[in-house]
Amino acid sequence: MNKEILSFSKEVQKALIDEQPIVALESTIISHGMPYPKNVEMAKQTEQIIRDNGAVPATIALMDGKIKVGLEEEDLELLATADNVAKVSRRDMARVLATKQIGATTVATTMIAANLAGIKTFVTGGIGGVHRGGENSMDISADLEELAQTPVTVICAGAKAILDLPRTMEYLETKGVPVAGYQTDYLPAFFSSTSETKLNLRVDSAEEIADMMVMQEEIDLNAGILVTNPVPVAHEIPHEEIDAIIQQALAEEKAAGVVGKDSTPFLLAKIVELTEGRSLETNIQLVYNNARLGAEIAVAYNNKK
Repeated sequence: MNKEILSFSKEVQKALIDEQPIVALESTIISHGMPYPKNVEMAKQTEQIIRDNGAVPATIALMDGKIKVGLEEEDLELLATADNVAKVSRRDMARVLATKQIGATTVATTMIAANLAGIKTFVTGGIGGVHRGGENSMDISADLEELAQTPVTVICAGAKAILDLPRTMEYLETKGVPVAGYQTDYLPAFFSSTSETKLNLRVDSAEEIADMMVMQEEIDLNAGILVTNPVPVAHEIPHEEIDAIIQQALAEEKAAGVVGKDSTPFLLAKIVELTEGRSLETNIQLVYNNARLGAEIAVAYNNKK
């Protein structure tokens, strides 16, 4: 690969030279997931939480024909406020880079970029998955395919609750992706700390996850590890409450004819509206919680290298 396609912030460049633990962060949550200025506040606080827990944050985006690994403050502000920021998955990546558009990275694209940069730990809010009705529409997030082929550990609060969680788990199982519940036996459901979907694997410490990462490398399993970290109970919306709201949002999505990559931003925005902003606060808190765990995992893994 032409390494010149990668552009590092000063902080990340120093961390790479000094072999410090680094945590990748996606940028779609900034450009498409939250309103301004809440998105910038969340992004800066997430980065600070990672620093406070011993690692270096690397928010990733596409700008000026480069994969930016770590954003300077002016980059972050531009990403959060610019019009027509592209939502970039694997299929869009080459085009956005070639045309020098501003692109925000999804889970899939952030994994690709992190892997190119040699970063093994990535924190997000929730992954994409199999959409409800996906058995007919075949609407399945590229995030799942990326987890099957890119060796980056992803820390999330489960798949987004707007999705079909059992089918998402079946897909990941078929692809051989280990899904580890952090201090839980059940899949977290993004806004809710638990669901009815039982997991096959539970881990109780960052050290256990780091050991898994090392062993995946030892036996050349070129796939990711998905760590599902429940939103703190104090900030959750119980699934009995959120399920009815999701059903209403899905009905409005269908009436509006929204499909494809516009579906998730539409639904999340509609849920924010229907919960009068409560779901946005939950979203922010689960990202912060994942950032703490992601930094701990990055530090534990770095100590084993």
